[in-house]
Order: sequence, then C-alpha cells, then structure tokens
Amino acid sequence: MCKRFFLGIALLFVSATQTAYAGLELVITEGIDSARPIAIIPFKWQGQGQAPRDLSDVISSDLQRSGKFKPVPVNLMPQTPYEDNDINYNEWTAMGVDSLLTGKVSENANGDFVIEYKLVDIVRGQLTGGMAKGLSTDGQLVLTRDHLLLNNRKVLKTPTNRQLRRYAHRISDLVYEKLTGEKGAFSTRIAYVVINDKAKYPYQLRVADYDGFNEQIAIRSNEPLMSPAWSPDGKHLAYVSFENKQAEIFIMNILTAKIEKITSYPRHNGAPRFSPNGDKLAVVLSKTGSLQIYVVDLATRKMKQITKGRANNTEPFWDPSGNSLVFTSDRGGKPQIYRVDLADGSTQRITWQGRQNLGGQLTPDGRFLVSVQKSNSGYNIAKQDLSSGAVQILTKTMLDESASLAPNGGMVIYSSMYGGRNVLSMVSIDGRFKARLPVTNGRVRAPAWSPFL
Repeated sequence: MCKRFFLGIALLFVSATQTAYAGLELVITEGIDSARPIAIIPFKWQGQGQAPRDLSDVISSDLQRSGKFKPVPVNLMPQTPYEDNDINYNEWTAMGVDSLLTGKVSENANGDFVIEYKLVDIVRGQLTGGMAKGLSTDGQLVLTRDHLLLNNRKVLKTPTNRQLRRYAHRISDLVYEKLTGEKGAFSTRIAYVVINDKAKYPYQLRVADYDGFNEQIAIRSNEPLMSPAWSPDGKHLAYVSFENKQAEIFIMNILTAKIEKITSYPRHNGAPRFSPNGDKLAVVLSKTGSLQIYVVDLATRKMKQITKGRANNTEPFWDPSGNSLVFTSDRGGKPQIYRVDLADGSTQRITWQGRQNLGGQLTPDGRFLVSVQKSNSGYNIAKQDLSSGAVQILTKTMLDESASLAPNGGMVIYSSMYGGRNVLSMVSIDGRFKARLPVTNGRVRAPAWSPFL
C-alpha cells in the first residue's frame, strides 16, 4: 500500500492553519420563514486584546440549519442584554421571539477562557417579571428563576479557535435539546470522498465537522475510494478502496490509523454498513454472480448470506433495532427499496411511488424512510412515512445521491450537482431548510454522517 497515506485523528486535530484544504463553505439556498424565531445575542468579550471567534455566529448557523429555528438578525434586535435582569420581555414577545440566548467570554489569570451563557424563556420571563414564587425544601416561600432554561459556565484551557468552535457546537446541542426535546447533532462529523483529477493523489477520504469546517484528509490514493461508513462509536470508518486494482472493503481506526482488510472476493466488494451495536458489517458481494447482501461477524469473520436469487441486491442499511435490513433491489424490474427480516428471511417491498428508489435509510425512530427517488424531475431526496406511505420530496436539485442522515434524524446530507460538479448539500428532514456546502478543489461525493460523538 505504498501509494496510500493514512492519517489518524491526531492529524484531524491540528490547527486549521496547517490544513492544506479549505473547509466547506455553507451557502443558504432556501429560506425558513416558517421556522421558530430565536434571539442569539452576540457574546460579549471581556478580556485583553482582540475578541476571539464569536460563538454566537456558530450557534446561529447551527440552529438555522436545523430548519426549526430562525435567528433574529443582529441589526433587528431591540436590545443586546447580557443579564436576564436587563431583558425587556415585552419587546421580544412583540417580535414573536420566545427564547433568547446570551453569553459572555472572559479571560482568567491563567489565560483560559471562561464562557458563561444563559438560555431564557421569554414568555415565562414576561409572565413572572423574571422571577417567580415557589417553595423551598423547608416549605419557605422563595423567589425562583424558572425562566432560565440554561445557566452554564465553562472554562476552556489554552483555547484555540478549533476548541471555541467545538464548544459553540456543544452550546447549540444543549439549546436545541432544551427547546425541542430532541438531542442536537451539531457536535458530529461527516466523512466524504473528494475527487480532484489534478492532485497527486486524486482520491481523498476527508473528515470534517458536520458543517464542513476543520476539514482534514484521512486517506489519499491514486485509485478510487468509495462508500465511507461510520462505526456506532465513531472510532472507525469502513470504506471501499480500489488500491489493489479491485474493489475491497477495509476498516480504518481513525484514532490509530490502523487499517484492516475485511473482504477481497473476486469482482465486487462494496456498500459496507456497521450494525447498530458495531459487531457486524453488512456488505455487498458478487461471489455468486449477481450482487447479494451478506453480514460479516467482525469478531469471528463468519459470514451469512442474507439475499439470494438472480436479482441484484445492494445498499443495505440496518433497522435501528438491528433485526432487519432495508436494501435496494431490481427484483421487480426497476430498483426499489425492500426490507428483510434477519431472523426468518421474509422480505417485503417498501417503496411504490417513483420510477426508482435507491439508497434507503431509516430515521433513528424508525418512522421514516429517506431515499433517492427518480421521477420526471430527476433524482431527488424523498422521505416516506412508513405508517401511511405518504411521500414528501425534500429537494429540487439535480442528480441527488448518497443521502446520509444526522444521528438525530433532523437533517440529511447528500451529494448533488451544482455548476457542473458534485457538491455536498444539506436539507432538514421537514424540507424547510436547504443549503449547499461547496468546495473549490474537487468533486465531493458519498457523504456519511457520524454518530453522536
């Protein structure tokens, strides 16, 4: 493997100034007028020298991308309060804002950054005047501060821009969970393949924050790389490489950069996907002629064939319970999505609308199927309610492919065509927010969203 270079997570954490490739740049392509207004006050800097990265910018972008929130532009804010006692609740409610996040960043004697922030329930604060009466543990009447949904303090040791950005994502996760009841996925990462024909190593497997920042190369090669897939613990990536002049499946430990070959059968080895508990890998092989799905026990390397017959069966994806797989098959003539029970092998067709449906994935709650659907308008990302069968087309871009769900099921990242090349795009699961994440030095394909980290 002399032509291939592997870089572990140690490389992924070097400073952005050492990165040879620019991060992806988010470009909003559609608005979110129906989303929930929220106020993200610019964090106040209380230290020496130039202010650090504005955490509020990152938080605003995170919440906006979810499709559920619409941050108020700073120039339209009636005030910029940094203490809940200074909030004019009437002015914010008049704008339809029911939640406000404000914070400060200061520097202590050790040079560490102290980050303090509050998430305020504007409606409750307006009703109580910022204070409410309640009973203490000994039965005494006391004033409470129930309007403070979050009131946190964090000390960042020897802070860098990368650490500040990472902690901003953490704040976004907490705000999102507090306001929606769902876990935020802003601290996650994505893996994807970049193809740059002019580079010394044209095929590169890269890893970045979910929004494309802090991008680093994990693998680079002269031969094609395909189909990255994360392990449930976020420590391994399975992928397909043609390094040895044929498709083979490997697993890379991104902490140590150790590589392990999993399958290398004649003809096709592809579409690896870890089981929910990480002990098995679903793969697609052509050992018997047509494409068939197998499950490999990673501890024993024992292999079980799941699908049979003359049809081509590919793109397996695990049910959240691990008891079944959804997959693409042309057994009915055109590619559609099916589901197979791993206990008894019984199989049922799931998709019926659209000329073709490919690359099906189930949301973490098992309620919806997300796939690439071919219709008269081309290939687009579609969401199907598995109870009612109702289908919603989420995108209008061209040649959409390789959809990958966020671990909370709130967003979908996929490859699409823009300006004659492959770029990464993002859509919220309700279709209200769409964005494009273009890069300047290659075609981007096969995105894979990490689990919660």
